[in-house]
Amino acid sequence: MKFPTGDKTVSIIQYVIYLLFCLFVAGIIGWIAHLILLSRELQDVPSASIGISIVAIPLFSTLIAIFSYVFWGMKRGKQ
Repeated sequence: MKFPTGDKTVSIIQYVIYLLFCLFVAGIIGWIAHLILLSRELQDVPSASIGISIVAIPLFSTLIAIFSYVFWGMKRGKQ
């Protein structure tokens, strides 16, 4: 079986990977926000949720920024 290896196929795969990574990061940030809101709703101490969010949200935001910079830089370099 012969697989297509054209630039268009590779570009589509790269866009799909980028989109999935963005959805993954958005899901994690949304989940952490949900945990904080849920702990407030249940009148629980939100310290664990806030502690996780202080580390996780900037970490994943930095990762998506670096990934975007590299991804779009590689796209611009090809043209």
